[in-house]
Amino acid sequence: MTVVPRLVLSAPSSGHGKNALSIGLLAAFADRGLDVAGFKVGPDHVDAAYLGLAAGRPGRTLDPRLVGADRIAPLVGHGAAGAGLAVVQGSMGLYDSLAGRPESESTAAVATALRSPVVLVVDVAATGQSVAALVHGFRSYDEQLWLGGVILNRVASARHEELLREALDDIGVPVYGALRRQDLPSVLPARRYGAVPALARTEEATRAVRRLGEAVAATVELDRLLGLARSAPPLPAPPWAPEVGRETAGSRPVVAVAGAPGGSYSHAETAELLRAAGAEVVTVDPLHDEALPAGTGALVVGGGLPESYAGQLSANRRLCIAVAELARTGRPVVAEGAGLLWLARELDGLPMCGVLDAVGTRRDGLVVGYREATALTDSLVGPAGTVVAGHKEHSSVLTPRAGARPAWSWDGGAPEGFVWRGVHASQLTLHWAAYPQLAARLVDAAARAAADPATARPHGVPA
Repeated sequence: MTVVPRLVLSAPSSGHGKNALSIGLLAAFADRGLDVAGFKVGPDHVDAAYLGLAAGRPGRTLDPRLVGADRIAPLVGHGAAGAGLAVVQGSMGLYDSLAGRPESESTAAVATALRSPVVLVVDVAATGQSVAALVHGFRSYDEQLWLGGVILNRVASARHEELLREALDDIGVPVYGALRRQDLPSVLPARRYGAVPALARTEEATRAVRRLGEAVAATVELDRLLGLARSAPPLPAPPWAPEVGRETAGSRPVVAVAGAPGGSYSHAETAELLRAAGAEVVTVDPLHDEALPAGTGALVVGGGLPESYAGQLSANRRLCIAVAELARTGRPVVAEGAGLLWLARELDGLPMCGVLDAVGTRRDGLVVGYREATALTDSLVGPAGTVVAGHKEHSSVLTPRAGARPAWSWDGGAPEGFVWRGVHASQLTLHWAAYPQLAARLVDAAARAAADPATARPHGVPA
């Protein structure tokens, strides 16, 4: 049995303050000396990065569509190992799902799978006693859901708070905190900067997390909330382990993973799987490092790299040249999301690495959604015909959309992505915990390349 004290923070909808409160809770408990862990429901690299900054250990995503519902509890057990509290930040509203599958992919479904109490964050700026009807509806909608209580946000006055508490007491719902309208400062860096401020541990990001922690510590009953978290039963499954089914004896190829001092642009499990496969994993910062780490035999660029840093990526010409040379020699390169744009010839007229003969252009609007994709070409990711679940979130388009040997196809879309020598590049982002064999294939290819450069390309992949 794996015992992990845990809470799921959710809300009636987006905009109630659960993101700031989740970060603040982790920071407040960490400041008290408690070892904490943060998780984000859905594929959001940005929120996960800030949860990680607050917790002092990698923030992780929990996405039933990407990893399968049966891996949710094991991933929490793994990511919260040794922690005295795990905080899971929900996405959208409690019963909402981006893909319209609330029964399996909503925050409520994740909370039920984790057997975790839910704390509902409610913006009550324009609400009085009706808060009781709202909360009662959320509690009653799913009899399997454990609604442990609420935190009130944007309370107007002491009298307003008294009315709200009385109404919720009438339906037997505990209140764990009440924040006034000015208590939760809007201090987080703009989302256009992506996960970079959190992963780079900038002064702005660290100060913002500290201020949120101070605000929560002053307004939320932390001891009572921790008691609720400790009442959660053992997780219903053993912890996930980074196992890839590959022998690790012999050389340990160096795999560079794009990131910053606070973590990578990939899911945290990616580096863990690569290490389990026998790699020496090192971080390369595409915005600042002018060379790949010594001995680099493979490169992984995760989907959390923001498109908004095109200027900095382009200006780092020395690293662009090094990446192009790594790819030219057939070394393994996996690029997801904006990593594909970095490998292109140019983005918005700015020169990039030039590995792929394609041009990127940023446009208004955002492409967001899940895709069930089928591999069209043998590659590092898997043989042709491999079926995966991935996520897309980008504003840029690439011309052409795919190379002569495309990476993927899916219903309703033309072939997408590029397979060239040892390169697999696509705007589709995978969660490697669902496909541990990907790490094994990449490390195998890197080890072969180190032993004999003439065999640098994966088996079955022509130049």
